[in-house]
Amino acid sequence: MPDRPRQRRATRLIIAITGATGAVYGVRLLQHLRDTEGVETHLVVSDSAVLTLHQETGLSRRDVEAMAHVVHKVRDVGAAIASGSFQSDGMIVAPCSMKTLASVAHGLSDNLIARAADVVLKERRRLVLMVRETPFNLAHLRNMTAVTEMGGIIFPPLPSFYHHPQSIAEMVDHTVGRVIDLFGIEHALAPRWGGLKDASGDAPGA
Repeated sequence: MPDRPRQRRATRLIIAITGATGAVYGVRLLQHLRDTEGVETHLVVSDSAVLTLHQETGLSRRDVEAMAHVVHKVRDVGAAIASGSFQSDGMIVAPCSMKTLASVAHGLSDNLIARAADVVLKERRRLVLMVRETPFNLAHLRNMTAVTEMGGIIFPPLPSFYHHPQSIAEMVDHTVGRVIDLFGIEHALAPRWGGLKDASGDAPGA
């Protein structure tokens, strides 16, 4: 009897929201991925993030958790995503506080966010930290270097202006789209770069 073809599982992404400013990035990620076919999101929200979400977006923990496919509690270090045997395609921390960055850089798995990030790194999966702080001090820079050396991607959510955004929402979508690109997920959140144009509007050399 011939073997049945194995059905490909959904793309699984762990999304964490911490207490740094920029909660809208995590919210927009969840909104977009919820409506993306073949993607399954596993969400962890820190206690500090609940305060920032309310302050910056007016959303409650329940509102945000309703956007994810699966929700895990930040203190549940025995959750499925705390194990390397849990198959995921990576993790995005959006936004990532300096405390969470430090915990990841030093392997301090003191909550589920830090533990899940540690697992993603040790399993050689993709970890993206949308770090939010300015200016950076030396500890911040060294921690970012350490995470980069371990294979993580440091992705400060810095807005781009070459696509002439007309609103904050457009700037957020452009950044979220660039993050999603790192996981090979198709989207239409923002226009693609089409090359420089001269004063006439034509590409140079045209």
